[in-house]
Amino acid sequence: MAWSLLWRFSRTLLAVWALASVVFLLSHHDTDTAAQFALSDSSEFVGSGSSSDSAKYQAAQSAVLHRLGLDLPLFYVGRITFSPSGASQWQWHGFANQYHRWLTGVLKGDLGTSFRTGQTVSARLLQALAYTLPLTGTAAMLSVLAALGLAQRLAAGPWWQRPVRTLLVSLHALPLFVVALLLLLLFANPEVFAWFPTYGLDQPTTLTASPWARTATYVLHMVLPITALILTALPDLTLQLTASLTHELGSDYAATARAKGLSGSAVIRHHALRNALLPTLTQIAELLPALVAGALVVEVVFALPGMGRLLAEAAASRDYPVLVGGVLLTGAARLLALLLADLLYLWADPRIRWQP
Repeated sequence: MAWSLLWRFSRTLLAVWALASVVFLLSHHDTDTAAQFALSDSSEFVGSGSSSDSAKYQAAQSAVLHRLGLDLPLFYVGRITFSPSGASQWQWHGFANQYHRWLTGVLKGDLGTSFRTGQTVSARLLQALAYTLPLTGTAAMLSVLAALGLAQRLAAGPWWQRPVRTLLVSLHALPLFVVALLLLLLFANPEVFAWFPTYGLDQPTTLTASPWARTATYVLHMVLPITALILTALPDLTLQLTASLTHELGSDYAATARAKGLSGSAVIRHHALRNALLPTLTQIAELLPALVAGALVVEVVFALPGMGRLLAEAAASRDYPVLVGGVLLTGAARLLALLLADLLYLWADPRIRWQP
């Protein structure tokens, strides 16, 4: 058991490393554009288009490339092109390359420095996670609890089963951004219901308010984003679990339990639910990474300063260290969630054994 767990965890780390390496190598091919975005005063050198201005701009760009470490070769090996003849050949660059510097930094816990702000990537990710983790964690917990309660009620076959199923299927067909925009237009619109704010969570007036005022403001800003995430995650979980419960209720052991005098709800809770959870465990384990991806949408729609907005801004401004760090963190969360799903399967069904 311990060796199997260690082997699977090692494979997960290897997959995370491969994912981050591919993203790093693909993103760092566009170093010139990244340097242009990092040049805060590039407009000073493009005014007249003279040769002196062009030389100053080239010198400033070279200085930025050197400061960011983008003047080094990208990988251990690469193709070198000879200008006069146009011929190229492979050349070994040694350990003085961008990838080796990034990899050694990651192994030491250093994800690099942001091209835009000069802050460490770890600091920027932690600032964003302070908003994203409560958002996605709360949405995941409420989605699972709501799905467990609603699926058990639907499996009992109440009279309102059909309209609720229809509503869940309709919600499942709506993209997240549509749900978020509908909530925004309905409940944060002065012409309809202006019950919740639309933006301003990171405003200076909010950050300097009293603790109670900050808590109230935080809760009000989080209601609609959390609701949007729940409404998009709930249908899939509920419909899958309801189908599994309905199937289990038709089995022989459920009929035997009912014959002993147990009520329908007792049969569901004490007998059918644990077996019905097996197909749903993978969905539950993948829920948090999926909600992290959904946070990109809701944080942009509701102007929340979280991971989603940070990665969107990093991609738009070619801030590659932040982008690679975010992808590394998100990929690690998703792959670890799959490992968690395996552990949940072992808990739910002791008959399951891992194969090396």
